[in-house]
This record gives sequence, structure tokens and C-alpha cells, in this order.
Amino acid sequence: MGIKQYHQDSHLDCSFQSNSTHHQYQPNLLSLSSQPSLRSIPSFTSQPNHSQNPDLHYYCVTTLKGHTSYISSLTVAGKLLYSGSSDKEIRSWRRNPSAEFESSSSSVVAIGEGAVKSLLVLADKLFSAHQDHKIRVWKLSIQEPDEQKCTHLATLPTFGDRASKIILPKNQVKIRRHKTCTWVHHVDTVSALALSRDESLLYSVSWDRTLKVWRISDFKCMESVTNAHDDAINAVACSNDADVYTGSADRKIKVWRRVGQKKHSLVATLEKNNSGINALALNKDGSVLYSGACDRSIVVWQKDDAGDMVAVGALRGHARSILCLVVVSDFLCSGSADNTVRIWRGSRGNFSCVAVLEGHKGPIKCLTATVDRCDQSNTSLVIYSGSLDCNIKVWQVSVPLP
Repeated sequence: MGIKQYHQDSHLDCSFQSNSTHHQYQPNLLSLSSQPSLRSIPSFTSQPNHSQNPDLHYYCVTTLKGHTSYISSLTVAGKLLYSGSSDKEIRSWRRNPSAEFESSSSSVVAIGEGAVKSLLVLADKLFSAHQDHKIRVWKLSIQEPDEQKCTHLATLPTFGDRASKIILPKNQVKIRRHKTCTWVHHVDTVSALALSRDESLLYSVSWDRTLKVWRISDFKCMESVTNAHDDAINAVACSNDADVYTGSADRKIKVWRRVGQKKHSLVATLEKNNSGINALALNKDGSVLYSGACDRSIVVWQKDDAGDMVAVGALRGHARSILCLVVVSDFLCSGSADNTVRIWRGSRGNFSCVAVLEGHKGPIKCLTATVDRCDQSNTSLVIYSGSLDCNIKVWQVSVPLP
């Protein structure tokens, strides 16, 4: 079986190793199994202590069934949950304030080409990243009170963008020994998307080791950072101060910054993970960065007085690779190949696991979360987890305030 077909069929896509001759990536078969945990960074508390939180409650509200293959991406926008899977479908699910769902409330809003690796909603537009190397843009509209319609707007790079670059040789990049394409193309799976602070730019990363920057207003590719990493890029996150973080199978996190109207430049390389990085997440103000990797650890990075990210500890407790992360309010949620979701609460220098959500029968591939309610005594969260078992679980978590 060739590499391209293997990418389509394999679920083991949490980290990759490159073949520099062909710029293709082969799954690391250890990626979903245990790898040595990072020992050079001290651990924070990893086991939930319910005696200290007797009022903490969590339960699975429902299991959403509808996709015929594994769930690869989730995002919440308003009253809808959007899910993407390896069956190429994007579905929407109606939700209400009590987090109750009915599986019959879902509808297929779009069908792309290749597994849907990442979803992002901005106003009335839905952006989807795909395994066929493309980014698709969809127009969202409500036709009936409860009916969502999705219309295809564009595929990135757009035809106009490709046509304007194809004439000049300087716009061509070599992707194989006897094949070239324009620099606006991704040439492997688009693995993740992120928005700039002012929502004017879309960032995409790929297993082709590039970081690309797209202008939201006309979908034009503004910049491509070739060979941004030495291996496949699996994650991207943008902070409020406009720094862009990319995490790769090369075990590195790179920090990119644009000054004025200049192109993005590398300002820092963070190296503490000892295996491929699968997920990144930032807290609300961008002062704390979390990186999840195949070594079962989540490294916690905090900005020091000079504004540099410094590794201050590791969250340990998962038995297998960390596949996804999401920050909601003051909590970090992590999904793992051990089939569980862990919820961590932390502040500067003090983090702990407050709950372990169990019920999926496969690795947790994607997460999203919202605050359902927050009052003087507790915070109520709704967490959505997508798994290789083809199901989405909806969790209600009530955590007392410290």
C-alpha cells in the first residue's frame, strides 16, 4: 500500500516521521502507544482527589451517533456543534442551554474530499481543513428555525490565487524530484487551523512542514513559511499578543512573530517534549501554553518577566499519547489514546487534575468545550469529545470554585 492510500486509511495520525526525499510522511506506529514520559520536568498533581472537591460532579449527558467513521474535529458556534470526520462529512448538531442533545438533531451540512482534520467558525463562515491538502470555506445560514444550510464558498488556494502565481518561475517550489507546484499549495494533509487576534488572518499548518497565512477578506495566500519544521506540523495556536505557535512531530514548538507588515519570522524554539507534539492550547491571555505529546505528558509553559515561554512543569496521568487539548475558562481538557478525557485546573505554579471522564471505546481525537454557567460557588462546563469509536460524547461538569 502506498503512502497516500495509507494516509487515507490509517487512524494512527497523531505523529509523523518525514521522508525528506519525497516530502511525504509515514505514521509513527508508536504514536498511539506508550512512549517514555518526560522526566526532566517536575510533575504537578496528576490524580483527582475528590475528598478535596466533594461538590464536584460530572456525567455523560448523551452520546451522539451519526458519523460512520472516526471523529477528527469539533467546534462550537452559537447554538450549534459542528463535527468533522474521516468519512468526509461535516455535521451540525443542535444544542440547548441544558446541554441536552438528540442524535436525530444532526444534519450533514457539507461533504468535502478527504478526512476533515480541523474546523473553525468565524461569523457566518465555516473553515475546514482536509486530508486532500485543501482548505474549504462554507457560508452558513439558517433556513428554518432549526435547519442549518451550508454553501460552498471557496477552496484554498483559490483558482485566482493559483493562476496569478503559476506564470513566474519564482513562485514554483519543488515537492518531488520531478514535480513542482506554486508556493500557495499545501502538498500534504492540512492538519490544523487558527485565527489571528484581529480575525483578519487564517493560519494553516500541514504535514508538508509549512505554515501558511491567508487573508480572510479575499482568501488570498499572503505568506508561506517553507520548512517551518523538520517534520510534520500537527498543531497551531495564536495568542492575544499576535505570536503564533506551531507544534511538530520533530518534538519542537516554534514561535513566530510579524512586526508591522513584514513577514513572520522565527523568534523562539521551545524544546522540552521528548516525542512528537500532537496538540497545543493557550489560556485566555496567552500567558500559559500547553503542549501535548506522544510521551503521555502535557508540558506547561509560562511567560517569564522577559516575555519568554519557560517550561515550569508537566501534567502526567494519561496512560497513552496526548492527542488533543482545549482550554475553557480556567480549565484545561486533554484527550488521550487511553480513551479518557482529563480536566485540569491550574494557576501559576499550581495545577491539578480535577476529573477523569471515561466512557469512550477508542482514543479521543478532538475536543471542544464551553462554559454553561458560572456563579459565585461553581463553574459548569459542557465538554464535547470526539473519538475513534465514531461517537461524540457530551459531558456536563460542575466544578466548585476554589
